[in-house]
Amino acid sequence: MSRPGQREFFTVKTVSEAVTGFRPSRRTGTESIALNEAFGRIPAEALGAPHALPGFARATVDGFAVRAADTYGASECLPSYLDLAGEVRMGRPPEVEVRPGTTVAIATGAPLPSGADAVLKVEHTQSATPELLEVLKPVTPGEGLVRADEDAAPGDGLAMPGRPLRAQDLGMLAAAGITELPAYARPRVAIVSTGEELVPADAPSLSSGQVRDATAPALAALIREAGGEPEFIGIVPDDRDALTKTLRGLLDPQPSTTLGKGSDPFDVVVVSAGSSVGSRDETAAAIASLGEPGIWCHGLAFRPGKPTLLADCGGVPVIGLPGNPRSALVVFRLIGMPIVRMVGGCTEPPREPRVTAVLARDLPSAAGRLDVVQVRLSGHSAEPLFGSSSLLSILTAADGYVVVPEAATGLAAGGEVEVTLYR
Repeated sequence: MSRPGQREFFTVKTVSEAVTGFRPSRRTGTESIALNEAFGRIPAEALGAPHALPGFARATVDGFAVRAADTYGASECLPSYLDLAGEVRMGRPPEVEVRPGTTVAIATGAPLPSGADAVLKVEHTQSATPELLEVLKPVTPGEGLVRADEDAAPGDGLAMPGRPLRAQDLGMLAAAGITELPAYARPRVAIVSTGEELVPADAPSLSSGQVRDATAPALAALIREAGGEPEFIGIVPDDRDALTKTLRGLLDPQPSTTLGKGSDPFDVVVVSAGSSVGSRDETAAAIASLGEPGIWCHGLAFRPGKPTLLADCGGVPVIGLPGNPRSALVVFRLIGMPIVRMVGGCTEPPREPRVTAVLARDLPSAAGRLDVVQVRLSGHSAEPLFGSSSLLSILTAADGYVVVPEAATGLAAGGEVEVTLYR
C-alpha cells in the first residue's frame, strides 16, 4: 500500500531484460589513434595482416638447420653424420644452402636457409670434428621452426571491431607494421548528483545532516574502467526545473559564441538521485521531459537498486541511479558499464575474473528478484557481508559479489557459488 502522494514504480524490468533489451542508438564517432595509445580502445573496423607474419620461416630452437630425411634412423647408439656447411646469423638473410648430407648452424629466431625443412636441437647433436656433426636423434619436417605465415597469412584478421585491444593485440599490430588505426571515440559521460544533503567531496567541514558526495568519484572510476570519459557536472538541488534545465543542457549541443566554440552533447548521462521518494519522483519527472521515446524502465527487480531508471532521450541513454552509494555503484557496475561500453562500440567486453567458493552461510532471497550480495573470501570460503545500502564500507570490505538468480529463493550454506572478483 503506497503512502499518499507516493508514485508507484512502473515499467519494472528484470536485470537481464535491462542488459539485453535497452538499446539506445547513440554511438560515438571514430578517430585515428596511434598504436601506443590504443590499449583498451575499440577498433572501428577489422584490421587485417598486410603480409604474412612472421614473414619468413624461422628457427624456434638453437641448433642446426637440416633436411629431415637426412636424420632418419639416427640414434645415440647409431648416429648419423652431416657436413657442417656454415652458419645463419640473426637479422641477416642466409648466405648458405642446406644440401643433401649437409647442415647449417642456426640460432633461435634466425631465418631458415634454403633447402632445410627442420631444425635439430643442439642437445641432440655432438661435434665429431669442426666440419662434421654427429646426429643423435631424428627430426620430422616442420620441427623446430615456424612457417612464414604461421602467425598470420596475408589478410588474416589481427583485431576486430567490438573488442577492446589487449597488450597481445598491440604486439600483433606492431609486428604487422600497423602503427595507426581507426577507433571509436571514448564516450563522454556526464555525472549529475542530486540531493539537498550533498556537498562536494572537498568540503572542509559538514553541517548536521550534510554528507559529502561519495558516489560521483566512484562512478567516474567505473566509467573509466568501461572505456568512457567522465565529467562531473555538479550537485543539483531536488528541484524539477533546475534538474530539467541541467539535463537539457547536457543533451543539446551548445551553439558557438564569440566567447567560445560551444560544446557537443554528452553520449551518456548518469543521474545519482536523492535517497528520498520525493527526490526520486523529481528525477523521474525531469528525465521524462527530455525527449522521445523517453523512460524505458522505472524500477528493476533487483536488490540493491530497485529505484533504477533507464531512458532513451533522442538516442542518448540516461541512467537514473538510486541515491544510496552502495546501491548506485552495484547498479552501475551491472547496468551502467555495459551501456557505456555499448555506446563506445564495444560488443565483446572483457571477461570479469571469477572464482568458485563455498558459501559460508545461507542467503535468503525472493523469487522474481535478482540479488547481488557482497562477499569476503577466506581461502575457499565466501562470507556474505550485510548492512545498509548506504554503507560504502560493505563494498570496500568485499573481494567480490555473488548473484542470487531471479528464479531462486535463496542459496544454502555449504553450496558452491561463483564469485565475481573486483579488480
